[in-house]
Amino acid sequence: MSKKQLFSIEFKVRCSPNILYEFLSSPAGLQEWFADKVDEWEGVYSFTWGNGVPEKAQILEQEQDKLIRYHWLHSDKGEYFEFKIAKTEISSQTILIISDFAEKNEIKDQSQLWDSQIKELFHRLGS
Repeated sequence: MSKKQLFSIEFKVRCSPNILYEFLSSPAGLQEWFADKVDEWEGVYSFTWGNGVPEKAQILEQEQDKLIRYHWLHSDKGEYFEFKIAKTEISSQTILIISDFAEKNEIKDQSQLWDSQIKELFHRLGS
């Protein structure tokens, strides 16, 4: 079994970090674009797609309007997926940086999946 590798992708977002953060960190916001159903109980988020079995994740780290890092409970220790919000220095453009883990030969597919999800997020943001 090969070890998963960390990869990151960036997206320019036309909205405030505060609004974006709500879509990345709250069950209601995540349910708008990330999963069909999202619940949170005692710091554990439950994500459901279609009629599938819920996937559970917990927050490892968060900083209001800047960063939220989740760990899938079924994943290896040290693996996570993260949403980081940054601003460009010159234009003050909001940037969303997604970091995730995947097998080396699956990084392209995983990046395309994130791209598709982010398009849905932008649609919901009106961005």
